[in-house]
Amino acid sequence: MLHSALVWLGFAEPDTHAHGHHHGHGDAGKHGHTHGVIDPTIATTERGIWAIKWSFIILGLTAALQLVIVLLSGSVALLADTIHNVGDAATAVPLWIAFLFARRKPSARFTYGLGRVEDLAGVVIVAIILFSALVAGYEAIDRLINPQPISLLGWVAVAGVVGFLGNEAVAVYRIRVGRQINSAALIADGYHARTDGLTSLAVVLGAVGVWLGFPLADPVVGLLITIAIFGIVWQSAKAVFTRMLDGVEPGLIEEIRHAAEHVTAVHRVLDVRARWLGHRLSTELDVAIDGDATVREAETVSSAIERQLLAHIPALSVAHVRVRPASGTIHRHEHAGHHHAPDPVPVSGALTEGVIEIIDTPDGERFRFTAARLTPGTEVVVAIDRPDSQVETLPLAALDDGLSELLSAVAPAEPHEFEARLLLQRGDHKEVLPFRMIEPADHTH
Repeated sequence: MLHSALVWLGFAEPDTHAHGHHHGHGDAGKHGHTHGVIDPTIATTERGIWAIKWSFIILGLTAALQLVIVLLSGSVALLADTIHNVGDAATAVPLWIAFLFARRKPSARFTYGLGRVEDLAGVVIVAIILFSALVAGYEAIDRLINPQPISLLGWVAVAGVVGFLGNEAVAVYRIRVGRQINSAALIADGYHARTDGLTSLAVVLGAVGVWLGFPLADPVVGLLITIAIFGIVWQSAKAVFTRMLDGVEPGLIEEIRHAAEHVTAVHRVLDVRARWLGHRLSTELDVAIDGDATVREAETVSSAIERQLLAHIPALSVAHVRVRPASGTIHRHEHAGHHHAPDPVPVSGALTEGVIEIIDTPDGERFRFTAARLTPGTEVVVAIDRPDSQVETLPLAALDDGLSELLSAVAPAEPHEFEARLLLQRGDHKEVLPFRMIEPADHTH
């Protein structure tokens, strides 16, 4: 009961045998606290968009209530915290603007559509927050030099508590939805909101300090919060302008290359380019295939690459594949044996005995469990321990009516060296069989 309550509030991890799938490609796990940029793992799912909308409503109402107290009390600490909450709420604005313009089809003038409007909205948001932070910083310094009495101390403290509760409500909601859609970015946003709630409690401490006879407590707290806002502005500006200059994470390019190499007919990936159009990704790549391939065969290879890219990168909206004839001494990938895959690992327990491995299929890499013995009615899930306490889960399903061979529906995320567990459940009987995958020394992503 206690564990369930802690999981609901986001203070504990859910049981790992839940059938989710966290596909952590690229740098998705490195999610900074920024305003003006929407993470694609959130923006490409309906539940993620719903979480953004409700976060906007909750933080908007919180900031509105705080603003009323700011105007009545003159507290600069509460002013800084209000600006902070407005900045968090404003994250939803570029997404809303992008969706409005995304309804317009590409035209002869805007052949890629109007997704970049989201980046322009992000710049405006960063500029507004920067201006507001400068105002808050000026007010805080002015109050340090020219102290002024603060009225309605009790209401200032209440407004700080309201800020904490508003951020905590957003934190619980983002973490819960993030776990439901397996979005590390949304979960990280939830924990950031929880940290912002502690910032709001600093306003309460400032009000208590003034009440105890230290009038500079309010501007000191306001100045500290303003410094934190400047740090967020810096991170947000880097993210927004990187997108505007067609910058992408280097790991994303490697992920695109790796996905294309899953197609057996590809001899080599020659070049990869990618850029963001709002929160959707566009990529172009050149691949080398057999020079004797027909146009129909080349089209089949191109379609297979597009399927692999869409399976690996959910934020991808379009992929342009150019097929080139292979020249020189280029050897085909020996995908049938998947010579880059980790060695098969034997596992054994009360419910099953067999071998777990990563193989190549026409649809890409998959986990395969070949069972010498498996109790009928047993559910089988692979749980992989990833960095930052993330767990990637891949349910395995039987290929036919038999139970000798089970396969995952999607590819395991890179890298393929990790600690993992085979989770077995038959009725009330559960079993956990740990195993470890180790990549060959010559494997590169």
